[in-house]
Amino acid sequence: MSYGVQLKRLPGNEDVPLPRKMSLLASGFDIHAAVEGPVVLHPGERMLIPTGFAMSMPAGLEAQIRPRSGLALKHGITSLNTPGTIDADYRGEVKVLLINHGQAPFTIERGERIAQMVFQLVPEIALTEVDELSDTERGGGGFGHTGSK
Repeated sequence: MSYGVQLKRLPGNEDVPLPRKMSLLASGFDIHAAVEGPVVLHPGERMLIPTGFAMSMPAGLEAQIRPRSGLALKHGITSLNTPGTIDADYRGEVKVLLINHGQAPFTIERGERIAQMVFQLVPEIALTEVDELSDTERGGGGFGHTGSK
């Protein structure tokens, strides 16, 4: 099944590529920086990076912004609030919150691939308040409860 997602290139960003898959079976669409000029992200610094596009997707979808593994491995660059959620009713510019966990400054160039966007189905959920919950073997155990080490 295919879902239609509309992309709108924002003015002044005609040179910035729109999201695209980099291989036939990729699940994520690479997204690119729409910074006006080179931006230096220093170790420990975080910055909101524009992408130069907005989008419209149908109800029942969400877009998740995730790190690019190569940037994380080679430079310690990742995205905060991962995965970042873009709701179906959001129409503003997509932006990526990056952080430099590396040991050296990292320069973000215009048009550089900075993150990936993966689309997910969002089921309609009906929350119900109850007085009691069903019992399970695990119960209320959490934060390492299921592992011995």
